[in-house]
Amino acid sequence: MSYHLLEGKRGIIFGALNDLSIAWKVAERAVEEGAVVTLSNTPVAVRMGEVKRLGEKLQAEVIAADATDLRDLETVFSRSVEILGGKIDFVLHSIGMSPNVRKQRTYDNLDYHLLQKTLDISALSFHKMLQTAKKLDAVAKGGSIVALTYVAAQRTFFGYNDMADAKSLLESIARSFGYIYGREKQVRINTLSQSPTLTTAGNGIKGMEHLMDFADKMSPLGNADAQECADYCITLFSDLTRKVTMQNLYHDGGFSSMGMSLRAMNQYSKDLSEYTDENGHIIYG
Repeated sequence: MSYHLLEGKRGIIFGALNDLSIAWKVAERAVEEGAVVTLSNTPVAVRMGEVKRLGEKLQAEVIAADATDLRDLETVFSRSVEILGGKIDFVLHSIGMSPNVRKQRTYDNLDYHLLQKTLDISALSFHKMLQTAKKLDAVAKGGSIVALTYVAAQRTFFGYNDMADAKSLLESIARSFGYIYGREKQVRINTLSQSPTLTTAGNGIKGMEHLMDFADKMSPLGNADAQECADYCITLFSDLTRKVTMQNLYHDGGFSSMGMSLRAMNQYSKDLSEYTDENGHIIYG
């Protein structure tokens, strides 16, 4: 269902790979809400993934670019302004990858060269993106820029490894750049902390299925899926949130505010009988 929240707006979506990607869902919803977009991913991802199919479906040009390369980013922003016919109203940064995780190196045995790659791809690319957009004056007044993050930036999660450091840096960049971009250009910058989600990248995290099950049991509303994340992104791109900036916004069914839930506790007790009243109803308090 469309609410026409992005009618007449122009956007760039970084990171769509296939239909499991949150960025893919965001691009679809943005167009459904009336926006026109360009899509960008690495040349390898464009060749190996399915983003061209998404581009054809949405009538969106795909611009192959390495988001860690300033010249490539300049091309994405300048070409997008040209293709879409004006300054950009919203940008999604959905980029993250850890070579250390891929090589199954534990956090106490990191390859520091690979750590630099993790930080460059997953966090510094966001700063480069923002700095490039600002220098080119490519984003319209009142524009919205959103980067996807995860609660592991604040808490320790087994297996998330150096991606936690990258997400912490990503969120800091949003605050620091958000002040400058907001004061000078009224552009707002936020990070969206999503539930664990079965994307291509998410599948690479060790024990992902167990993490998702735990998070779902801990969250009073359950895990938020990729489609629901896309819906939230649309609100952040829209004029309905034009005074929201420099925030890390949790979209996780309440997980980030929980300590222990009944369903999670039941993983250990295996029996709900001690949590029910005389009529067999569960007592949640």
